[in-house]
Amino acid sequence: MNLVCSECGAVNRVPKSKFTDKPVCGKCKTSLLPNHPVDLSADLFAKFITRTELPVLVDFWAPWCGPCRMMAPAFATAAEELSAQMILAKLNTEDAPQISSQFGITGIPTMILFQRGNELNRQSGAINSQQIVAFARRG
Repeated sequence: MNLVCSECGAVNRVPKSKFTDKPVCGKCKTSLLPNHPVDLSADLFAKFITRTELPVLVDFWAPWCGPCRMMAPAFATAAEELSAQMILAKLNTEDAPQISSQFGITGIPTMILFQRGNELNRQSGAINSQQIVAFARRG
C-alpha cells in the first residue's frame, strides 16, 4: 500500500501486514501512520490525498476560528483511535486559500474524507471525537 510522507512527500510502499510495526518514511524517517493529525502544506496537499491509498480525513481550519480551536483536541483524539485505518490531516485555510476555494469550503471547520483523491463525504461545524470517528467510519 502506498503511503505519502507528510514531511518530505516521498511515496513509500508498505505492506498492510507491516502497519502494526509503526512504519517510517524511507527518506526522512517520519512516521507514516501517526496517531496524531498531520499538518499538510498547500504544496503537498494534492499529492498526499491522491497518492496515499488509505483514506485521508482532512480538517479545513484557520487559527482565528474559535470552533476550529475548540474541535482540535477532539480531532487529535479521533486520530489516535483511527490510526492505521486512515490518516487524519489538517489544512490551514489561511495558508492555502486556493485549495479551500477548489473544494468549495465556505465555512470552517469543515472535514472532508478522501479516498485516493476522491471526496467521499464532508461535514461542516465543530463536533466531538466520537462524532468525528463515526463520520470517518461511515465514509
